[in-house]
Amino acid sequence: MRKVQHVICRIEEGSIAEELGMEPGDELLEINGNRIEDIFDYQYLVQDEYIEVLIRKAGGEEWLLEIDKDYEEDLGIEFGNGLMDDYRSCHNKCIFCFIDQMPKGMRETLYFKDDDSRLSFLQGNYVTLTNMSDKDIDRIIRYHLSPINISFQTTDPELRCKMLNNRFAGRILEQVKKLYEAGITMNGQIVLCKNVNDGAQLERSISDLSAYLPHLESVSVVPVGLSRFRDGLYPLEPFTKEDAVEVLRCIHKWQEKLYREWGLHFVHASDEWYVLAKTQLPEAERYDGYLQLENGVGMLRLQMDEFKEAMDQLEEEREQYAGCRGELAVVTGKLAYPFIQDMADQMTERFPLLKLHVYAITNDFFGERITVSGLLTGQDIIRQLQGRELGERILLPQNVLRSGEDYFLDDVTVSDVEKTLQVKVDIVKSSGHDFVHTVLGR
Repeated sequence: MRKVQHVICRIEEGSIAEELGMEPGDELLEINGNRIEDIFDYQYLVQDEYIEVLIRKAGGEEWLLEIDKDYEEDLGIEFGNGLMDDYRSCHNKCIFCFIDQMPKGMRETLYFKDDDSRLSFLQGNYVTLTNMSDKDIDRIIRYHLSPINISFQTTDPELRCKMLNNRFAGRILEQVKKLYEAGITMNGQIVLCKNVNDGAQLERSISDLSAYLPHLESVSVVPVGLSRFRDGLYPLEPFTKEDAVEVLRCIHKWQEKLYREWGLHFVHASDEWYVLAKTQLPEAERYDGYLQLENGVGMLRLQMDEFKEAMDQLEEEREQYAGCRGELAVVTGKLAYPFIQDMADQMTERFPLLKLHVYAITNDFFGERITVSGLLTGQDIIRQLQGRELGERILLPQNVLRSGEDYFLDDVTVSDVEKTLQVKVDIVKSSGHDFVHTVLGR
């Protein structure tokens, strides 16, 4: 095993580490005589009530610390890299990869393709398993790490090799069977490409994957995202309304069958399919507890239900908000626009002194086929809002920004938007509650 240095960057105040004299700059060497490869080794080995921790102080002196603690109690140390290791890049050349559809000249980190199983556990990323060795699978089982999110695309071995451009991609079900037999919880994803893995191939995939219930809890079906930067890439076509209707027919048929057998709907269509098919969203119960929200599955239904709940709660505070007034602009992508407009209409009906302008931003940067708000750029928002009625504030959805940062995909910042448009920007989280509260200035 290659040697990785694990230098402590922060000690939590009042923690075990602080009590024992650990300091930023110390290097963690071993726990219970085991060298640490990454965060999973650390989290697994640090759980016991009695552990021996070997560290090297900045001056080179080594300390062996004997620690009695509660089971699963953390030591209170943080490392510069959350993985305690380098990120693993993807070796596939998927025909649908969105990173290959990015224009040149953007910040370097946007071009990094990760396929790191550890990010699946830590951040919910979907992984293909093609970059995992048998040792990696065995370690997941030994540490009983779950859930793991798997990007399937298809269960046809030959087709999967073609879609991922990886000759080893066809052994996916062997790996899934091993995880299934070990009781590892899994969630799956199918990126659907027209005339490639839809139709009979989608039927086959759902049928094959349903054999791994209940440990494979859910499978989402999402349409491929097609930007305008696809020159020289595999020719993929956008789905039509008729295509979306057929995809939903297939998914709903399997939902009914599997719910009777397992009490789970198992396979779920992302919100885009319902919008494209111009049909109603399913009720909340059909989403089995919203297992794949971050994949765009049920996000609109949950937001609408939370909005209704928040509006009902306002009835108890009617007097407090009776005189609520103001003029605001609400920004969204084309996908969510009808739903956001409906919420805005309900709010202005309840509060006649409120004026809300809802603007659906066309994604000129990536192309108009990209309709989700999470891929909007600052330059498109600025250009399309100039000269429009904006009022006192602009409400932007949180997912247009990089997590924990204040800039968009094109490096335009929130302050750039405020300075150019001369209007204050408020960031709204995805929940319907937050929408109501932010509009009301709470």
